[in-house]
Amino acid sequence: MGKEECKTMLDALNKVTACYRHLVIALGSTSDSQNLREELKKTRKKAQELAVANRTKLTSLLKDKSISKDDRAEYERLWVLFSSSMELLEVDMKRSLEIGQDFPLKVPTRHLIQTGMTGSTNAVAARAMSVQNMKYEADSNVDTADLGELQTEITQVSQMMEEMEMKVQVAPWAVVAKQEAGAELKSSLSVGNSSVGVISICDEEPKDDEGGGGGSREGGLGLIGAVVGFFVVVAVALVLGYLVIMS
Repeated sequence: MGKEECKTMLDALNKVTACYRHLVIALGSTSDSQNLREELKKTRKKAQELAVANRTKLTSLLKDKSISKDDRAEYERLWVLFSSSMELLEVDMKRSLEIGQDFPLKVPTRHLIQTGMTGSTNAVAARAMSVQNMKYEADSNVDTADLGELQTEITQVSQMMEEMEMKVQVAPWAVVAKQEAGAELKSSLSVGNSSVGVISICDEEPKDDEGGGGGSREGGLGLIGAVVGFFVVVAVALVLGYLVIMS
């Protein structure tokens, strides 16, 4: 029961951090707006709440001396995934701070970048918050007033990651993966649902090359023969030209 609960909580955190990254990409672009800045604020706060819940749950389980060896290995694997998700969140929060400082909406100092992104980010933010429609506040100064708060939260996330390393000693290189790298990309379920299917198809192309190795060798020999024939023709032409001039 504990493992399933941890997986559910971790999946929720991964979803929110992925949505937050998607929103950060729109910062400074023509899709940037007051609503986007508010969506970023709410999404990162949601991510931090989930992070605290994940840390509390996994820490208590990993400190439990009565759990089996297999359960501990699974919790350590989830801990590594959780740590990776936190590192990505910290990176995106720092990126959000830098871009927000460079592209303030209240008193713009730089023109927004034409990145090709258009449309609203409302659907992404709503998915992160698990609501149907986002509700926005009336504060028109959220883009600049939030920068100081964001800086404080970045420090808090960094401190939380340091505390995690002190409380739980899990070596990432010692954790054994349950499936080979890229296994989810080769899954038949992913083909056709997204661009991942293209990757799966590309992975299979070298197999055709192995079967056609004989044809490639024949083509190479034919090319060499053509080159040799060309030089022979050129040499004969030079000899005949020389004879004509001498006569």
